[in-house]
Amino acid sequence: MAEALASAHAPDVHVLHVAHQFDDAEQQWTASTLGMWVFLAQEVLFFGGIFAVYVIYRTLYPDAFAVASNHLDVALGTFNTAVLIGSSLTMALAVHASQVGHRRALVGWILMTMLLGSVFLGVKVYEYAHKWHEHLVPGPWFQWHGEYPKQVEIFYSLYFGMTGLHALHMVVGLGIMTWLVVAARAGRFGPDYHNPVEITGLYWHFVDIVWIFLFPLLYLIGRHWHP
Repeated sequence: MAEALASAHAPDVHVLHVAHQFDDAEQQWTASTLGMWVFLAQEVLFFGGIFAVYVIYRTLYPDAFAVASNHLDVALGTFNTAVLIGSSLTMALAVHASQVGHRRALVGWILMTMLLGSVFLGVKVYEYAHKWHEHLVPGPWFQWHGEYPKQVEIFYSLYFGMTGLHALHMVVGLGIMTWLVVAARAGRFGPDYHNPVEITGLYWHFVDIVWIFLFPLLYLIGRHWHP
């Protein structure tokens, strides 16, 4: 009898994590997951427009874009690509840890993902600083002593714009994961409730996929160009 009364008054874990605007946990999971996919769909349109601008200008000025691309450090770009692919793996492991209720593993994998993301951003800061010292940042101090100076400046405008927006999305992702670590340490996630980790994983994988397109477009196309 005592056990029956205790179970009757024990809070349901599903109810604890269901916001007031939802009828149940399943409806909340469906709505939040659909919301993330809708958000990612508009992000595809957003980046798609930027990629279209890049394609148009590269079609107009193929030689200028090729010579400008050859001034990027392909080794650093390759390293950063490997770092982001590794961060996708650690994020997937974090999602799995949340699904099976391994709290310490969840925190550890999220922290590892954040570390890899921070390494990526650190490399980008180094690249940006190098381009600044070379006077390749578009604006009044831009200098290019070779051919196609105006067209090369367009390339670097797109380079900084595209990689800068990508980096901004990564900073947002790191902020979200900071909250996930705090919540995970407090025991908020487990087999019954892990949707925030899952949708954050979707967001992070999308950010990684965007870089998979940026890397060849900016670093590799025109790599075998010769003046």
